Amino acid sequence: MSRAHIIEAAREWIGTPYVHQTATRGAGSDCLGLIRGVWREVYGQEPESVPAYSMDWSEPQGEERLWEAALRHLETKPVSQAEAGDVLLFRMRQSAVAKHLGIQSQAGSAPRFIHAYSRHGVVESPLSAPWRRRVVACFEFPEEVI
Repeated sequence: MSRAHIIEAAREWIGTPYVHQTATRGAGSDCLGLIRGVWREVYGQEPESVPAYSMDWSEPQGEERLWEAALRHLETKPVSQAEAGDVLLFRMRQSAVAKHLGIQSQAGSAPRFIHAYSRHGVVESPLSAPWRRRVVACFEFPEEVI
């Protein structure tokens, strides 16, 4: 497993239409589906079954379900140390739960990330200031999966 392999796998998903609760390259994916699909390509089987989830990601209950799942399977690192191949977790509104994911595809002076975005599908976007200020956590894929 290398960061280059993760980015290459994620880029293969670009153009996949946005479909909520789906993780099928070329057919449909949401932001979690992209991470799940890359995981399968890198490691094989997914680490756990994903229960049905709503578009609000348990926002009314205030539960950080997506963040908790990331903590179970990915390795936490400081957001300030994010690099290409890392998973970024976004809070779309200040008081809301974190409910968007992407994979950083480029670091440095022109950072970019790959994500599945409603009405756009899987795209590679600049990690512009509006996106950067929404990043609340950073994770890296584990070296090995037990």
